Order: sequence, then C-alpha cells, then structure tokens
Amino acid sequence: MIGNSSVGGFQTLEARWKMASVKKTERREVYIGKLEYGADLLEEITAICREKNIRLGRVQAIGAVKQARLSYYDQAKKEYQLYELDRHLEITNLTGNISLKDGEPMVHAHVTFANGGGRAYGGHLASGTIVFACECVIEVFDGPELVRGHDQTTGLSLWEI
Repeated sequence: MIGNSSVGGFQTLEARWKMASVKKTERREVYIGKLEYGADLLEEITAICREKNIRLGRVQAIGAVKQARLSYYDQAKKEYQLYELDRHLEITNLTGNISLKDGEPMVHAHVTFANGGGRAYGGHLASGTIVFACECVIEVFDGPELVRGHDQTTGLSLWEI
C-alpha cells in the first residue's frame, strides 16, 4: 500500500517519497581548491564548472569575504530581493548544486555568513560577493542532466524532472 499508507493520520516516508521527483546519480570525481583573493565567489565557482565541463554536481565552501551580496525569494511577489553587506564576514557554510540553465552550468547556492559578533546572515548567493579567502569542494556526478526551467506554481527556475 505504498502511496496510500498512513500512520496516525500522517503519511509514511514511503508514501511521501512516491510524490517526489528524483533521479539516481553516481559520484564521478571531486575537485578541491582555493579560490582567488578578490574574485567574485559565484562567478569563480561557475567559471570552474564551465572550464571542467561540470554539468551536474554539488558544491560546498568555507572561508571569508570582503563583502557579500545575497538574495531572498519573496514568495508572495515571486521575485528575488537583493541585499548587500558591505563588511568583512566569515563563510560559515555554502552549499549548493550544479545543473543546467539555457545549456550552461548554473550554480545554485545558499550561503550563511557571520560577523565578528556571531550574527548570521543567509540567503541565495548572488554575484557581487567578493572573496577574501575561500576553500571549495565540487563533487561531479554522472547521471541524467538536470535542466532548469520556469515553474509556474512557484515562479522559480526549478529542475524539470
């Protein structure tokens, strides 16, 4: 009865999983390195993906930035709101994925920054975030390409799977 199973009125994990759209992938290779001082964080990671022909993968990074540019998706307006933090910050976590949009690698990353007092800021990584120091790991996957397209319900550019 997978798909219709419930426990105490809640769907089981198996029932919920049937509603998700997923694809199987295999890890092919891993790149690890240091990004250049003064580089644009998002553009540098994207450039590595283009240079290495990475079309499907995952990215993680830690380090620090000289300034940050983030966005937040306003679900009611269905648009991104950009904001800038013109200060030195630590990258406490950057995690994202790599897929295709308009035939080119697209890095979709969320990032959390912290200041010297421990205050955290987070959102979608946007161009204009300038590297002070950054160590990055990119995992490359073999599997079906994931292509981004406009999702009518959310207004977002989501995987078409």
